[in-house]
Amino acid sequence: MLTPVVDDDGAPFWEYAARGELRVQACGGCGELRFPPRPCCPRCQSFDGEWRRMSGRGRIWSYVVPHPPLLPDYAERAPYGVVVVELAEAPRIRLVGYLVGAPGAGLGSVPPDRMRIGARVQVVFGGADGALPQWMPERP
Repeated sequence: MLTPVVDDDGAPFWEYAARGELRVQACGGCGELRFPPRPCCPRCQSFDGEWRRMSGRGRIWSYVVPHPPLLPDYAERAPYGVVVVELAEAPRIRLVGYLVGAPGAGLGSVPPDRMRIGARVQVVFGGADGALPQWMPERP
């Protein structure tokens, strides 16, 4: 599995994720939530920032089901769901991740025919280091 490349602006995101927390950057001046992380607020141009904890709930805004040809590490796991999730607290913030059936479940644990735009999801953390945000369907 590939791991994310961490830069200085995004390092806190991954540090919180390693602790099982989904946080996004917020402007210390105007409070605007922003993602991806960056040093300056696009709304008020303040360089003050903080990291706010999110509920981890959202809705599938879009999705794709990759099929081979893919990179070798992914081809053997296909098909699986990759989702774009809009956060409940900040619908303009959208995060990409895998759709999984349960915490610790692997790629492909949700059949592609069960994926729906608008479906409610909850973040879980997985991957080789346990810090990769993934999404699982919320149970009614």
